[in-house]
Amino acid sequence: MLEFTDRTAIAGVGYTPFSKDSGVSTLTLACRAVLAALEDAGLTPDEVDGLATHRVGDSAPPTLVGPALGLSDLSWHLDQFGGGSVSHAVVGQAALAVAAGLAEVVVCYRAINARSEFRMGGTGRGAPASPEVQYQAPYGYVAPPQQFAMYARAHMLRYGTTAEHFGALAVTQRANAAKNPRALMRTPITLDDYLASRWIAEPFRLLDCCLETDGACAVVVTTAERARSLRRHPVLISAAAWGGGTSHLSCDDPTVTAAAALAPRLYAQAGLGPADIDVAELYDCFTYSVIVQLEDYGFCPKGEGGPYVASGATALDGALPVNTHGGFLSEGYVHGVNHIAEAVSQLRGEAGDRQVPGAGVALSTAQPGYVLPATSALILRRA
Repeated sequence: MLEFTDRTAIAGVGYTPFSKDSGVSTLTLACRAVLAALEDAGLTPDEVDGLATHRVGDSAPPTLVGPALGLSDLSWHLDQFGGGSVSHAVVGQAALAVAAGLAEVVVCYRAINARSEFRMGGTGRGAPASPEVQYQAPYGYVAPPQQFAMYARAHMLRYGTTAEHFGALAVTQRANAAKNPRALMRTPITLDDYLASRWIAEPFRLLDCCLETDGACAVVVTTAERARSLRRHPVLISAAAWGGGTSHLSCDDPTVTAAAALAPRLYAQAGLGPADIDVAELYDCFTYSVIVQLEDYGFCPKGEGGPYVASGATALDGALPVNTHGGFLSEGYVHGVNHIAEAVSQLRGEAGDRQVPGAGVALSTAQPGYVLPATSALILRRA
């Protein structure tokens, strides 16, 4: 088996502004994010020989982004079907390609006009390609908030998780976003504000849900050796894991996600455990998603994710700072890649007022198994 632990690195990150109406095409967003990431790394487009993205709904495939950037002969590209669950697998596969010598500089990106154009829960889009949906769609049970609300309710009934636990997570992440100039939502909120926000799908209120966002984000993957000669301090890819399991839509226990099966493989690959993680960027399509991942990635026992958050453990000055940029709940929802970019910023010591002192190891995760029975995650380390 090809060994690639610490052989590859993320050498640059790039963003477009996050907004409710970008005013440009998804292709333009993708190109701008790729160019920004290359500029951050100190590279030029003619040095790129690989592009990778994932797609559900709105997308800009590498076969269009490459020519738009003047890249006439990519040696490797990936257009991965799947939603947020495969967002980190894209970077892992890019690392494999670089380690195998198939490419030397791969830019992984995600671009979406998910607010102004192709809304993920919008009408007229067709049901997700999951066999279970055919039994749910006739009853109007297809939107992500509806689905995740059922898992959250199961967790509440089994373990006593409360609305106040969800609210504590939303308040903490908004406090982080207040320190992030990129964030769409920077006004601090209180628990009372959370409880007063309108219902979306019980037990989810408005402030439990991620932001529909127009924007793009990109990261540059290259060899660890080359990354050391570039503009920024390299961040090593110490572990990348992805795989399938049981979909959240048809599982035996809705309070356990695909992350529980993936986490041991991820930690073993890096030679680390939960206690070694300094900062975690956990996929937060909903507040509940963070709480259940805290359990399934081993930061607290099953059923104790809510009290763990309420204790302040996930705050910037807590035992495990989580979603230091505000996450999808407050920074913006770019389908997974902005979590990876934030982890890189933390490990480079470039996160400004939200910087976690001494951050040396970061966990970044994908959506933990919904519709597609898959998830993915990365462990990154400061070189």
